[in-house]
Amino acid sequence: MLLSVDIASMRRTVWNARPLKTLATKKKRRHYSSLHSKTSTARLNIPMDFSTTPILNHTSRTALANPELSNDSSVKNGTTVRQNLFQAINSALSHALRTDARVLLFGEDVAFGGVFRCSMNLANDFGDDRVFNTPLSEQGIVGFAIGAAFEGMKPVAEIQFADYVYPAFDQLVNEAAKARFRAGINAAEQSCGGLVVRMPCGGVGHGALYHSQSPESLFTHIPGLRVVMPRSPTQAKGLLLASIASPDPVIFMEPKILYRAAVEHVPSEAYTLPLSAAEILKPGEDLTVISYGTPLYTCSAAIEAAERDLGCSVELIDLRTVYPWDRPAIIASVNRTGRAVVVHESMVNAGVGAEVAATVQDKCFLRLEAPVARVGGWSTHVGLAYERFNIPDVVRVYDAIKKTLEY
Repeated sequence: MLLSVDIASMRRTVWNARPLKTLATKKKRRHYSSLHSKTSTARLNIPMDFSTTPILNHTSRTALANPELSNDSSVKNGTTVRQNLFQAINSALSHALRTDARVLLFGEDVAFGGVFRCSMNLANDFGDDRVFNTPLSEQGIVGFAIGAAFEGMKPVAEIQFADYVYPAFDQLVNEAAKARFRAGINAAEQSCGGLVVRMPCGGVGHGALYHSQSPESLFTHIPGLRVVMPRSPTQAKGLLLASIASPDPVIFMEPKILYRAAVEHVPSEAYTLPLSAAEILKPGEDLTVISYGTPLYTCSAAIEAAERDLGCSVELIDLRTVYPWDRPAIIASVNRTGRAVVVHESMVNAGVGAEVAATVQDKCFLRLEAPVARVGGWSTHVGLAYERFNIPDVVRVYDAIKKTLEY
């Protein structure tokens, strides 16, 4: 397993890396657009300013105005606290442990706070019988979690990186996902409800082969599993508490780049947000952009530029739950706009976008003005030095919007 000290070492290696002189001096045509120096004239691929993005709640008022907040006056009329994503997850876990004795939290280094500090101080607050470390065995972690769920507990298991979940794939597919179906009329007593498997996912710029993967599409083929990916601290807290309360096992994927980058006002009280319900982040009339997780920030920036340059009106939708996803919301939007672009960080082949595109083609065919466009990660493994070029950027999303509008 890669511990935090190894991450620091890896960062130093990346930042100190320099291209060979012979390669640096050769004049080659660049096949990408990015802010590569202080004097760059790039206007699209510039560093993301999370402090101004409209996707985050920059004031307490906007945070509490969310109509999806629990119908509890203490939440809507309460206070907020500025938190980043890992702090919001910590807050949700703390509330779950405090209010339900059945909740357990465990995984590699969880008692120490975890690599990304999501479980910081929870072992001290709730004891090592409820928050504890496990051996370095993903199959063992998930197998134990399934057994605990069968016994009526609500286990929250952490896989240190999503890249390491594959040894537990059999447990999730053949045990957790099939539990309620197999139990039949005894499903109330023999289910994996309350089971949540958390895992950091996605690229950070220096994760390379084994710390940058986004394997969510692999789980979207499995009936019985819910697959959730929040875009922000507010979403992470509400969706995680909803996942722990869910009667279904949930794969809860946390974009690691957002752990500290995304900061917003989050309601102080506990609340839940609906699973399998998409959210319209920005209404529009000419085209629908569908995404989830980190790429939503890229999409928002691309939409802002496209609307300014092309005079169009673009709708942005966050799936939030990528399986089972909110088909009615997407169908209604595309039937109105007539055009759709699906964006995700994971590989484009057999990705979430393929399923969304197929559904749109099936249900919106007579209203479509252009083919459904997909913008995803390239179908290759993530290389260390050029990781950011593998992930969809603002230029690629902008181009997809422009081509779809002009079709």
